Amino acid sequence: MEDGQGRWKDHGLVFASLVGTPLDAHDVRRAFRKIVKDAGIPAYCRTPREMRHSFVSLFSDSGVPLEGIVRLVGHSGRVVTEAVYRRQIRPVLLGGAAAMDKLFT
Repeated sequence: MEDGQGRWKDHGLVFASLVGTPLDAHDVRRAFRKIVKDAGIPAYCRTPREMRHSFVSLFSDSGVPLEGIVRLVGHSGRVVTEAVYRRQIRPVLLGGAAAMDKLFT
């Protein structure tokens, strides 16, 4: 792959292609996959989306309260987090239900 040297045009971007132009989704995924592969991370975590789901799963399994997960993933409220990450947050919800059972038994 050519390094873009000599073709750079500054567009004032923080994240740019090798020639200074805006990155598209394909560029980002390709670069991300290479970094993940080089780091020896499992194949099922080969996109930013999958890493995000893994993040939510790990925090949920570790007992982080749903409100904490919501803040960490940047959602404005728990509705989106619950809708998108239903499977990943199941342990948090079950833990909350168990706590309620203890309180009211």
